Amino acid sequence: MTAAERAYAYMKERIIRGELVGGERLSEGQICAALELSRTPVHEAFLRLEAERLLTLSSRQGAVVTAIPPGEARDVLEMRGALERTAAARVVADRVDPARITAALRSPLGYQREALDGDDLNAYVVADCDFHGAVISLSGNRIAAHFYDLLRDRQLRLFHQVFTVGGLKPDEALDEHEDLARLLAAHDGAGYLTVLERHLARHQGVL
Repeated sequence: MTAAERAYAYMKERIIRGELVGGERLSEGQICAALELSRTPVHEAFLRLEAERLLTLSSRQGAVVTAIPPGEARDVLEMRGALERTAAARVVADRVDPARITAALRSPLGYQREALDGDDLNAYVVADCDFHGAVISLSGNRIAAHFYDLLRDRQLRLFHQVFTVGGLKPDEALDEHEDLARLLAAHDGAGYLTVLERHLARHQGVL
């Protein structure tokens, strides 16, 4: 990992986890000191984060962590829901092998359970995103999987907010994931959509 990549990964992870909150000011010198780096790679990292809309750079205020825009939670959940509904319908219509479905979803569910037992919120949130990504991948729709990947950073940041500020209970979300996995393996499309809508509404309701 280059110096610029180190600075980028360090700041991005802290923004996504909510350790650096929207509106907080950052200085290149601050990051240089924390990582023992020169200004050039840190400046490159700032520019990259600005391109991803995680930082806002200006001559007057310097670098400011970009706040989650009003309505973004609704937009992200709406798009994720659209992708997942379509994916689940295709999995059911194509009669994807139940053993394959169970195998694909077992890993993220297991990681979520381990993270919950270990009180590791970051690992839990990552596994949460991986679960829904696995559902979409099972459909075989590579374009849908690509669009889901584009939403990943925004989802991770929102989910950290959901489980900290919002107060959503991780054990309840995991129970719903286990229901979703069981219903998809049973090719119960209607049941899957019912639980998915409740799952999305629960997230939306706390944001």
